[in-house]
Amino acid sequence: MPAFLIVRLGAFGDIIHALPLAAALRARYPEARIDWVVDERYAELLDLVPVIDKRIVLGTKSLPLLRRLVGLHATLVSESYDVAIDVQGLLKSAVVARLSGARRVLGFPVPHLREAVARFCYSETHDPGQRGHVIEKNLTLAGVLGAETFPFRFPLEVPESVAFDAVRAAGETIGAMPFAVLNPGGSWPNKRWPPDRFGAVGRWLNRELSLRSVVTWGAGEQALAAAVVAESDGAAVLAPATRIADLAAIVREAELVVSGDTGPAHLAAALGTPVVGLYGPTDAIRNGPWSQDDVFVSRFEKCACRYRRRCRIGQWCLTDIKVADVTAAIARRFAR
Repeated sequence: MPAFLIVRLGAFGDIIHALPLAAALRARYPEARIDWVVDERYAELLDLVPVIDKRIVLGTKSLPLLRRLVGLHATLVSESYDVAIDVQGLLKSAVVARLSGARRVLGFPVPHLREAVARFCYSETHDPGQRGHVIEKNLTLAGVLGAETFPFRFPLEVPESVAFDAVRAAGETIGAMPFAVLNPGGSWPNKRWPPDRFGAVGRWLNRELSLRSVVTWGAGEQALAAAVVAESDGAAVLAPATRIADLAAIVREAELVVSGDTGPAHLAAALGTPVVGLYGPTDAIRNGPWSQDDVFVSRFEKCACRYRRRCRIGQWCLTDIKVADVTAAIARRFAR
């Protein structure tokens, strides 16, 4: 049976968007070996993915570049892959795919790459055409390899979580009633909706829908999450520190997740939790919730800094989204 290597190093949400590709390959080739090269910062996510045989972790932070590549090359060539699939489209990810020594190194053509020079590492490319969501684009690579691409699924198994047990044990504060998740963080500053507005949404959820809120946070975001809690007037509580598996357990049990374009939102959508997404510099059609029932509020069409990690103007497009826009979106989501 064939041996496949998927290369999608990061980030959190992007790895989730590539999971249906792994599921499609596993369904087509149940006896195949399917490994995945992942950035050490996100390796824990693949522990939740049973269709992956082996995680191969790239030490992007803990090792110098030369040592990383030498060690990775030795690991990869010993596995004898038939096909390496670069889902990311960066020079770094393409080099990793080429280092595998696979007979076929598959990627996207130049118009669909984030770094055009990556093309020189591939033995073949596949044009995905004008796809809507990035999940659909990724799945075309599985289609080249003979896999059925629709309907797609997210192969995630969520283990028991001490952090979720702590949320549930909050008793009358959270555990005695359904709860929502508010996730104010984001890897880009201009993906973060203001905390006072998240707090106002928390108050509205409590008043109108009898939902208390848990405010989740990642590395470096605890102060931001605490500000949301402070603005909620007691309608929200701060989540405990979470690993990825803990976060999965919390969002899976939530009645709703309200978040910008960031990993926790995509994780919630993959687990089937209702999502209301807030979008500014990124396109919700490409990156947003994929369920027809989910709702997003977007200012992408008017954004002056599309796909820029740092906005070059003082007034971010995301700040044009008002509290009333989000509460109306939540009402629409629950109506569905």
